[in-house]
Amino acid sequence: MSDTAPDTAPDPTPDPANTQRSPRRGMCAAVLSLEAITLGLTTPVMITIAGVAAGTAITIGLGLAVVCLLLAGMLRAEWAYLVGYAVQVGAIALGFVVPVMFGLGLVFAVLWATADGLGRKIERERAAAWAAYRAEQG
Repeated sequence: MSDTAPDTAPDPTPDPANTQRSPRRGMCAAVLSLEAITLGLTTPVMITIAGVAAGTAITIGLGLAVVCLLLAGMLRAEWAYLVGYAVQVGAIALGFVVPVMFGLGLVFAVLWATADGLGRKIERERAAAWAAYRAEQG
């Protein structure tokens, strides 16, 4: 018997797909979570300042906040990112009721697009680095 390990030992390097979290998903979920707070806080503003009926304000403000939170948990699916862009349009459109939301909605839209784009870039570069590493290892 030999004291050396067999040549068919498993690769000690971790599989990036199993060990690393998606930076894109993490950043986009953070944006949606913060946006949910902002949208939820627009509800009392719509009722007291904009004069929107309480039922309508709750449906719109809290509805969009709940959509943001649910969407943050669904970001494993690619379609959820497209829905995220639709939420950004809805947040900006809320500016027709509460004018400050034009600005806040735009800020969150920029944050969302930046998180999505930067996250994609990080994932591409990470995949390329792992591919180069694996090619180097043979």
